[in-house]
Amino acid sequence: MSYPDSENAKVLLIAMIIISFVIASSLNVYPLSPSMATLRPMIMIMVLIFWLLFQPRYVGIFTAFTIGLIADLLLDTHLGEQAFAAVVVALVIKISSIYVRQLNTISAWLIASLGLIVFQLNLWVLQMAIQNTFVAKSALSLLMSIISWPLVLLALRKFVR
Repeated sequence: MSYPDSENAKVLLIAMIIISFVIASSLNVYPLSPSMATLRPMIMIMVLIFWLLFQPRYVGIFTAFTIGLIADLLLDTHLGEQAFAAVVVALVIKISSIYVRQLNTISAWLIASLGLIVFQLNLWVLQMAIQNTFVAKSALSLLMSIISWPLVLLALRKFVR
């Protein structure tokens, strides 16, 4: 038997997931000065990690691949680089969340940090293999992403039951 309130809550949650990705993508491409752009956190991946942790029923590998492709298109990277890295992150998050009994703020931050590090390492390896370049400045973005993860957690946690 289906309850109308649970159906409305499900639709509202899916709408909030989509809206959060739209906002994250717009923040990801918002023009900044070159010095500030190196400090820009990886907002789309941070939002993806949040939903992978707190709503694994609705956000999974396919969503990670789709968000990665969208990030490839928005950030003008080789098609598939960010998608591959996002899928690897989704797998790491899914596997590591199996071993966490209670997902509190600290454990979510540690798992998110692991996911962000895996994402950036994958991008570095792919860029070295495909383009023969290494962008060390992206380590600042990684650091800013890890530091600012609690802000994403604070902003989106109210939408999780």
